Amino acid sequence: MAEPVDRAHLRRIAVLTSGNDGPGLNACVRAVVRAAIVQQSWEVWGVPHGFAGLVRGEMEPLTSRSVSHTIEKGGTFLGSSPSEAFGSPLAVRDALRSLHEQAIDALVVIGGDGSQRGAQAIQQAGFPVVGIPATIENDVCGTDVAIGVDTALNTALETLDRIKDTASAQQQAFLLEVAGEKCGYQALMAGIAGGAEMVCIPEAPYTVDDVALQVQQAYTRGKRHCIITISAGSVPGAREIRDQLARRQSELGFAVSLCTIAPIQRGGTPSANDRYLATRLGAEAVAALSQGQSGVLVGMVAGQSVRTPLDQVAGCVRPIDAEYLELARILAQ
Repeated sequence: MAEPVDRAHLRRIAVLTSGNDGPGLNACVRAVVRAAIVQQSWEVWGVPHGFAGLVRGEMEPLTSRSVSHTIEKGGTFLGSSPSEAFGSPLAVRDALRSLHEQAIDALVVIGGDGSQRGAQAIQQAGFPVVGIPATIENDVCGTDVAIGVDTALNTALETLDRIKDTASAQQQAFLLEVAGEKCGYQALMAGIAGGAEMVCIPEAPYTVDDVALQVQQAYTRGKRHCIITISAGSVPGAREIRDQLARRQSELGFAVSLCTIAPIQRGGTPSANDRYLATRLGAEAVAALSQGQSGVLVGMVAGQSVRTPLDQVAGCVRPIDAEYLELARILAQ
């Protein structure tokens, strides 16, 4: 649950980016730094390399000038590290020691589900923390959309459009594997917006035969191509589907190719929507601390900023809207 923080004694905060990188992280760090310095007169320290850097005690002071010309850059200038390695009692102990040695009063954690579990572990140990959702997979509860999602989706759409040109010219079927280990948001939305014939996501069970039927029906209906979007974490996976369909080409009509773009989706210049969202949530995290609140994730729901307790967010996978699944099915015909 959300915990109060002694705002009267807040003088110095730290900020880190954790887990997989994505567009908009730098814009979020920038907003945290400038809101804390300008509005609250706090010092801000950046933690290089995510939780791994925190455990090692790596910190560097950040100023308004040190975050100049970062809002338009992809990746994270602070660096990151896998969040799954953090959370053990020893790691939390060393992280707390680092925070106290640098006289840090509160921590802002920017990242996905694993990062928010790390934030929760530090909060449970009694240290003030506020989380900010940043993951292109959009699998974090407590927000309609996370930082990086919009840019990554636009990358998927641009790729899908280009692939469709090639698929039509060569009369092929293409499997487009996009980000999404636990959540099918990217595959579903790219499929709807890009006119895919089928979407394969973890939330909706399917078989290779189901995919084969869609490819065969697209060929029978006289289509010049067949595009199927697949989440990286779907089972059966994109490579298994490609291999099995390749052996059934004479049955299906179309040859089948695979394109994997999840790593590409994580890079690049953030969109206007991601810059705005990152800026707003970064400032909102500082506002939460200034109002004496910690142990929360700041997010956006129905266009309004909300604060959700970390114990309701950590380990929760944001569900897919069933209406979008039905829409994808209807439009694929």
